[in-house]
Amino acid sequence: MGRHFGDLAKMRHIITYSISPFEQRAFPNYFSKGVPNVWRRFTASIFKIAPPMILMYLTYTWGTHIHEQSKRKSITDLENEK
Repeated sequence: MGRHFGDLAKMRHIITYSISPFEQRAFPNYFSKGVPNVWRRFTASIFKIAPPMILMYLTYTWGTHIHEQSKRKSITDLENEK
């Protein structure tokens, strides 16, 4: 009835090694290497990312403020309507 899915092709002269997932450690060197690496990458990229984000935030708040001001009615325009 044919071959099983894992045995569809034969590869010669190629050796593969694997370890059982039950024998692997889930989080090796997580606190000793992982956390310091995240901190190093964060501090390296914060000065590239923060200035444009701050500029975009200030532009957005300024535009929102101007838009809210333009929606208000001016008192001087309403004085001569009587």
